[in-house]
Amino acid sequence: MFTGIITDVGRVRSVRDTDRDRRFEIETRFDLSSVEIGASIAHAGCCLTLVEKGADWFAVEVSGETLDRTTIGAWEPGHPVNLERSARVGDELGGHIVSGHVDGVGEVISVESEGGSHRVKVRVPRPLHRYIAPKGSITVEGVSLTVNEVEDDVFGVNLIPHTWEVTTLGGLKPGSAVNLEIDMLARYLARWRETA
Repeated sequence: MFTGIITDVGRVRSVRDTDRDRRFEIETRFDLSSVEIGASIAHAGCCLTLVEKGADWFAVEVSGETLDRTTIGAWEPGHPVNLERSARVGDELGGHIVSGHVDGVGEVISVESEGGSHRVKVRVPRPLHRYIAPKGSITVEGVSLTVNEVEDDVFGVNLIPHTWEVTTLGGLKPGSAVNLEIDMLARYLARWRETA
């Protein structure tokens, strides 16, 4: 489990196809001495398992399913990545409960300055748009955000200067693809309503 609070922006160091899937090495500022092989780390909102590590890098292997359903398949060396280590019991829950399971890939349709902040609008693949509500939570590239407005299959969020500067969201522009995870509670409520 995660909270959507980014604790490092890593960088893809290398990409290699393997017999099984695709291997990525990620440079990080995390203190990896306390991170065990097999640990879960969210990468742009996608939970991946650490399979090897060095002093300032670690490796993950990504399945074809994940490559097809997230933005990870487009990553190349040098690509910046929002990183979050998994939450521990007793940690502050600063964002919202995030599973690290990407529900779909959205497309940024506009980015506008608003004072010191930025308003970003994202088009959501159908039928995922049904699970997004104003003032609800959503995870964009692993970042926990509050939905400002929803109009059909487009939602808007406001990014404060801190979020814009310390995550990869500061590089968003129209046409950018973004990993999305809807609020877990919304997912279960919608499923309950469909079966009730």
